[in-house]
Amino acid sequence: MQHGPAVRRRKLGAELRALRTSAGLTSGEAARLVGWHQSKVSRIETGTSGVKPADVRLLLDAYTVADTQLRELLMMLAGSDDSGGRHHWWHAYRGVLPPTYRDFISLESQAGAMRTLETTVVPGLLQTPEYARAVTKAAVEGLSEDRLDTLVEVRLARQDVLRADPPLELSAVLDEAVLRREVGGPGVMARQLERLVEAARLPQVRLQVLPFAAGAHIGVTGPFVIFSFSNTSDLDVVVLDHLTSSLYLERKEDLQAYTEAFNALQIHALSPEDSLDFIAGTATGA
Repeated sequence: MQHGPAVRRRKLGAELRALRTSAGLTSGEAARLVGWHQSKVSRIETGTSGVKPADVRLLLDAYTVADTQLRELLMMLAGSDDSGGRHHWWHAYRGVLPPTYRDFISLESQAGAMRTLETTVVPGLLQTPEYARAVTKAAVEGLSEDRLDTLVEVRLARQDVLRADPPLELSAVLDEAVLRREVGGPGVMARQLERLVEAARLPQVRLQVLPFAAGAHIGVTGPFVIFSFSNTSDLDVVVLDHLTSSLYLERKEDLQAYTEAFNALQIHALSPEDSLDFIAGTATGA
């Protein structure tokens, strides 16, 4: 388990090493092509040092990588401010957002798919402004109104990934407690449930409810997120959110374990169609 930036360096380094190998180059040959010392290439590939986006671009050119999406993703991992012409809007919030949150947002913005188990609150990508405000205020005590407004603004801006072209594919399993926990009062909760019903009808969103009747399940250990990238599964990562930080799991064994856990949760949860009815029924008090 590592923090986000370290994971990103290691994933970027591993991918660059694989691309170099596919190009039939040794690390020494690659270094000569870009005018570096071999040790710099080695440090980048092992993730022991950071790498500038400009350096990544040099290596990708040397390896004749033409895949635009892959180049964009690797540039993002290197911290590029401009990805395919789209500025990373969250950089404007550097003074407000902790590094782990910014790293989460950057991965979320570039992922092709996101699978999440939520056991306590509605996923951030599906929250209404009022619900987001109530959750943020409860989770972080002593916030000034200005800072609270900013955090809610960020939460809502993140939701643009569901309207992108192509949009992020979101699969979420929600414990029934998410629907029953009254956040912000009856009015706020009623509008939030209506929002979930609307979201469940979107083609890029798959919502499933895990009812109390399902009993104990593998998700009782806590919520998690799995980010998947359409370019390469080697960049997939599991995120575990904690009160003061996030942990990122990148080992294949971890990814397999959480993927299998999510698949099991989907089997035990209501179908998307029945989940939609369940959410609608909860909204009307049925």
